[in-house]
Amino acid sequence: MTTNPTFDRIQKDLGENDIVLYMKGTKQVPQCGFSGTVVQVLERVGVRDYKDVNVLADAEIREGIKQFADWPTIPQLYVKGEFVGGCDIVREMYQSGELQELLRSKGIKTETAA
Repeated sequence: MTTNPTFDRIQKDLGENDIVLYMKGTKQVPQCGFSGTVVQVLERVGVRDYKDVNVLADAEIREGIKQFADWPTIPQLYVKGEFVGGCDIVREMYQSGELQELLRSKGIKTETAA
């Protein structure tokens, strides 16, 4: 572990969960359009089981995740501990099929959308 307790918490979340979304609000009630878009993309690809972390409820995580990934914005999506990207990247990956392929290659089970 690092000497940074916030990074330690982030690393613990990433190690214990296949998919983690650092977002404003929750997956049930997103508090910004960008976070809501990533939640919708995950729903469309059939990902139902993932950890959502509300950065609005924890200022240390809100700032720490930006430093952890060296990425200035929220939301941030992680798959199997690997930073995937923010809203625009996730949306573009979904539209091209790259997100679905990434999930398959990482062994993430998705539910078939109707």
